[in-house]
Amino acid sequence: MRVLLVGEAAEHEADLRPHLDPAVEVVALPAEAATTDAHDDAIDVDDVVVSLRLRRNGAPLPPFRLLHVPGAGLDGIDLDALDPRTTVANVYEHEIPIAEFVLARLLEWEIRAADMQAAFGPDTWARTYRRRAEHGELHGRSLGIAGYGRIGRAIAARAAAFGMRVVAVDDHAAGHDHAQVLPTSRLPDVAAGADRFVVACPLTDDTRGMVDAALLDRMPSDAVLVNVSRAEIVDEDALWHALRHNSIGGAILDVWYRYPSPADPTPAPAAHPFWELPHAWCTPHSSAWTRSLARRRYAVIADNVERLASGRPLRNTVRTGVEADADRACSRRST
Repeated sequence: MRVLLVGEAAEHEADLRPHLDPAVEVVALPAEAATTDAHDDAIDVDDVVVSLRLRRNGAPLPPFRLLHVPGAGLDGIDLDALDPRTTVANVYEHEIPIAEFVLARLLEWEIRAADMQAAFGPDTWARTYRRRAEHGELHGRSLGIAGYGRIGRAIAARAAAFGMRVVAVDDHAAGHDHAQVLPTSRLPDVAAGADRFVVACPLTDDTRGMVDAALLDRMPSDAVLVNVSRAEIVDEDALWHALRHNSIGGAILDVWYRYPSPADPTPAPAAHPFWELPHAWCTPHSSAWTRSLARRRYAVIADNVERLASGRPLRNTVRTGVEADADRACSRRST
């Protein structure tokens, strides 16, 4: 068994290797291995492939034992193109930094501590002290969350600790420790009552464009939309219109509609210049990107490689290969 790190994953061999059996060979493949068949002859049926993206425009992929996505989202993977024998697993570990980012941004939206600091000086502080500008509080605000998975739960726990009233929509969540959870059919009602609204659900055919013009129109005029999931869940034209016409209070955007690729290494992140709007706070998909994230994620991947080698159940399995199912059935019959 070998571990093949494709594209960006190859940059994290140092995060993977300390947790991996030294006898396991690790091979780096270029990013084009995810989109062309130029390196298919380097992939064996017993290999583990680690890649965030794997698409061949409908062409089938060669068989290999495990595809391990080094993130949570699967929208970069063409699952239908995978060989039926290939098991798929993903990895999380990003919910803590994303939740901290969301709360930090929401706190700064209310408090504007950076503005206070910028206005402070020894010659002006007495005047600014006498004319202190009032700022807001998170306490008592209502927070709507689309999606109550790991990220949604982590955000809700922290928001509740600040005294926010949290309502989430999710059709599959179990356990509602920090939020009232409603079915997704109630999304318009939740948006209408949310001072702050966070998009934390995965991108699927059902969620693409889910936050559209009609939903934005239902939000309070001072509502702030936060997107830390996938840009395409929010209709780009509708969001631009809402911000340009001040029908919502603002947006905190960490995910984008276009990303660098070998074909287009320097695309604009969106068709509209959201970053030029003072009430749109834009960051480069960095909410989860802490110094600890990659080490935690690749430790999980290494653990799954060891589990695969020893025949133990994998963590975070998304799809089980049919051969693995047959093996388990044979094992049960022999006991």
